[in-house]
Amino acid sequence: MARPEIAAMALSIEAGHELDGRYISLETIEDIAVRGARVAIAPAARERVAAARASVDRQYGLGSIIYGVTTGFGRMANIVIDRDDTAQLQLNLVRSHASGTGAPLPEAQVRAAGVLRASSLAAGHSGIKLETLDLLCELLNRGVTPVVPCQGSVGASGDLAPLAHMTLTLIGEGEATYRGERLPSPEALRRAGLAPIVLGAKEGLSLVNGTEVMTGIAALAVLRAERLIAAADVIGALSLEAFLGTDRVFDARINALRPHAGQVRVADNLRALLDGSEIMQSHRDCGRVQDPYSFRAIPVVHGAVRDAVRHTRGVVETESVSVTDNPLVFAADDEFLTGANFHGEPVALVSDFLTIAMVELGSISERRLYLLLNGEDRGLPLFLARKPGLESGLMLAQYTSAALVSESKGLAHPNSIDSIPTSAGQEDHVSMGTIAARNLDTVLDNIEGVLACELLGALAATDFRRPLRSGAGTGAAYERARTAIGELVTDRSPAPDISAARTLLRDGSLVAAAAAATGVALL
Repeated sequence: MARPEIAAMALSIEAGHELDGRYISLETIEDIAVRGARVAIAPAARERVAAARASVDRQYGLGSIIYGVTTGFGRMANIVIDRDDTAQLQLNLVRSHASGTGAPLPEAQVRAAGVLRASSLAAGHSGIKLETLDLLCELLNRGVTPVVPCQGSVGASGDLAPLAHMTLTLIGEGEATYRGERLPSPEALRRAGLAPIVLGAKEGLSLVNGTEVMTGIAALAVLRAERLIAAADVIGALSLEAFLGTDRVFDARINALRPHAGQVRVADNLRALLDGSEIMQSHRDCGRVQDPYSFRAIPVVHGAVRDAVRHTRGVVETESVSVTDNPLVFAADDEFLTGANFHGEPVALVSDFLTIAMVELGSISERRLYLLLNGEDRGLPLFLARKPGLESGLMLAQYTSAALVSESKGLAHPNSIDSIPTSAGQEDHVSMGTIAARNLDTVLDNIEGVLACELLGALAATDFRRPLRSGAGTGAAYERARTAIGELVTDRSPAPDISAARTLLRDGSLVAAAAAATGVALL
């Protein structure tokens, strides 16, 4: 977890945020990366950055041997560089390390990495020049986003390749996007009213060494996962209600005897969502004792996923306030220390963990949709078609859900258990953390689609329970969804409806409607 003494203290400045190098919340990262909030460096952080830079200049002036300043990199750390080549060393590092390939990372992920890189540099242990840090902030403020290929990082000396691509834009090389247009970096900078910088001693190393790309991807993913699990509670409640399932499994007494925080919270949510439901009351004395696990175990499974998200958030929050450069500058002691803070193992492990958890969320969702479409024993027509046989109803929505779950299971193989040595064996154990974070992001896309398909089934099944009234939360969710998705009165392509359902999950409006009706946050 993030250190308690630095809890939630990101400072607002004119609809923006100050980076103090000590704390940054995931919500702040998203606000800057996704919504374009402005960013600046706090005065205290500027003092620390200046002190660290002075230490670099002083030690360099004394002729000290400093890794990455007067030596080569990686396996070549023992090769001393001629002082006349200091600037060229940093430029060569950035150019040679920009070796990525594949499609560009989404702009929001690159911006998240930029926010974290600026925050880490603001801690004052990297020796960067203030003007370089200010330019990094201005790229964010003015909407200049480096084009960063998605592949090439093994997640050990940090995210070397992607961070090198980010740094190219700072020095006027590579490509960047500006106002939706992909341009050579010099032109993007010119249009934004900015000029490239010339790297000084250690600056190239400070800019490419760190875990900020994997952490930025993971930070945005954690927030998205939290919203999806809240949506899963709402959709699961809608499905159970329409399936005529029992809500006795949400009894607080049952769940108090297995007091995992997530399980207790989900049971509370489901009781609130279903409160006042005439549909639930209509079958109290039906004689059925138990439902299939995908309904009965909603608190257990959804709860375990919630707990996984919470653990992942804690690790990512800690990584977000970490300094992952090498070597590290301790200005008060005028000393440079080398370590391995750049190794991405913490982010790699929790990215894999959260990926596995989210696949389980999708797996149980797909099973609930399957039961709704095969619910003849619950008074539902096959595939929820109005004219089964003549019409196929939502038959293929379950196929889509199954395909997405299957694809996600393949992506859930842990990346963090793999390691391929690099740098002639100097970097002999790597984390593959950026691959893990990227796969997590892909799985979240898939699980969003799975939940969207279940939502279609829950809505259609609910229509067969009218005129009975839904619960407080489920009724509000139903009404909100029906403003975007019409009733299934005859066969039509489900694809536009799936897309509309995904939008409801992505913009948070489905959960917001249910939360407002119940007075429960649900997140």
